Amino acid sequence: MRLFLTTIILLFFSINVNSQIENLQNLDQKKIHFGYFVGFNQYNYKLDYKNNPDKRTLIKKKAGLNVGLIADLKLNENLNLRFEPGLYTNKSDVIFYDRAKFSQNSDTIRSIKSTYVHLPILLKYSAKRYNNVRPYILGGLSTSFNLSSNQNNPEDNSNGTFRLKTNTFYYELGIGIDFYLQYFKFSPSIRGVFSLKDELVQDTELDSPWTGNIQKMSARGIFLNLSFH
Repeated sequence: MRLFLTTIILLFFSINVNSQIENLQNLDQKKIHFGYFVGFNQYNYKLDYKNNPDKRTLIKKKAGLNVGLIADLKLNENLNLRFEPGLYTNKSDVIFYDRAKFSQNSDTIRSIKSTYVHLPILLKYSAKRYNNVRPYILGGLSTSFNLSSNQNNPEDNSNGTFRLKTNTFYYELGIGIDFYLQYFKFSPSIRGVFSLKDELVQDTELDSPWTGNIQKMSARGIFLNLSFH
């Protein structure tokens, strides 16, 4: 995160100090334009419990990769409608600290391997362009399909399989900056993603030591995307 922000700040000052003319003056006048993005993600999960546990479950977060396409429709001088289909991969570990419930230490850790097809519809509001820099905010709704969810797997945590629902819905909020370079527009952004539904598939056993006390499990994510137009 620090490296990301430092890079953006240095790029901001470099473009404003060195630029004498505006690059790509007609790019934002196009009704429709396309691009692509690459980036990083980090997923976490908000856990709601049925009963307040003595020892809470921990989600060990790891960084994943993003890649996707951008279709941008200009609505007016400041507002754009965007569709950003992408593929997001990630892995997290769920650590259960109440070890007294488990017969062996290996049962206290479960891995979540996720491959999301992520489909957001976003509104992008851009400030007035200053030289070759234009900040913006964006937000909207999205859905995703987790190709690695294990929702329909008959095996559950008793067999070592942590299951999530395949489809979920989110709302998203983010900020970014458009940098107009000589040949293309470079747009780094950071975005928060918040699930609107429970994603946990309960174990078959009602009193399961893994899922029995979890009422709801909802994803939270941070996306760092580098876009090129």
